[in-house]
Amino acid sequence: MTTPDRMASSTSLSADAVFAVADQHRDPLSGQGRVPDRRPEPGEIAVAPMASPFFSEAVTAGGGVVSALSEMTRGLVWLSEKRADELAEILQAHPSISWVQLPWAGVDGFADVLDHFADGSGPVFTSAKGAYSEPVAEHAVALVHAVLREFAPKARAAEWAPVRTGLSLYGRHVVIVGAGGIAAEIIRLLEPYRTTITVVRRAATPMPGADRTVAAEALHDVLPHADVVILAAASTSETRSLMGADELALLQPTAALVNIARGALVDQDALALALRENRLLGAGLDVTTPEPLDADHALWREPRCLITSHSADTPEMTAPLLARRITENVRAFLGDSRFVGIVDPAAGY
Repeated sequence: MTTPDRMASSTSLSADAVFAVADQHRDPLSGQGRVPDRRPEPGEIAVAPMASPFFSEAVTAGGGVVSALSEMTRGLVWLSEKRADELAEILQAHPSISWVQLPWAGVDGFADVLDHFADGSGPVFTSAKGAYSEPVAEHAVALVHAVLREFAPKARAAEWAPVRTGLSLYGRHVVIVGAGGIAAEIIRLLEPYRTTITVVRRAATPMPGADRTVAAEALHDVLPHADVVILAAASTSETRSLMGADELALLQPTAALVNIARGALVDQDALALALRENRLLGAGLDVTTPEPLDADHALWREPRCLITSHSADTPEMTAPLLARRITENVRAFLGDSRFVGIVDPAAGY
């Protein structure tokens, strides 16, 4: 996702540009809030760590009062992941803050902060999870097409291909790892292609629109039958290197791997080796670890690896969606406490 720091500053780039696409995407979780175990105490709201008139207006639109951080602050809209340590210091210095809105869908950058409140103490945390589903899912499907149709190696070749190659998405078996808003939107976008969809999630609770839903323990069982694998899961200690050497070895040589979640989900060295040995058709990565990927990493040299520099969503796409999420959660904060995107600090997402 676009860095929150860049998103906050980008909203000053052109409010006209942001508002021009304000209705382009919808937040599929809007209106589906729930009351947390602890209802936060309403009050003044600070926007930090940088000033942002755009997101301050989102707070005001929800009925909130924006003020400088003080002992009167009860709500905090936090716009930076890179300064997570500063957030931890603020929460320690201001224990009366009872609600914190985080800017990203994934909250792994705030792992240390959340771990401190894993016992259920502290503020209610909400994130943007689900809000960016449409643009990210759109990018995921675009990468699937690009890998299956072999766009990357064809675009790199300085000569006409002697043989026409490429695979169609129609009728393929797609395995989606993760069952959040992005996965739900991917399923919707895949409907015209008559794919068979298997969702892998923590528990085998059926996923609407999927032909089959299995628990994470069954990942090895479904990978050998996958034509496409899309990673859309949260980054946690349990999902680190979810696609490692063993998992990659289970894929068919005609399989496509797409990651629009977090780079940590893939063992990138193992992926580079699998591509070099032609053990899968190709990979489409919007995310890597670190970001940017080291300039000398082998994946840059793999012609069948397409890396899109974490651009599944852009500031113009995310800013209106985050603003609407903030407005909705400010109304919850001041009213019925039905927050959207509640984060479980113990689970880390």
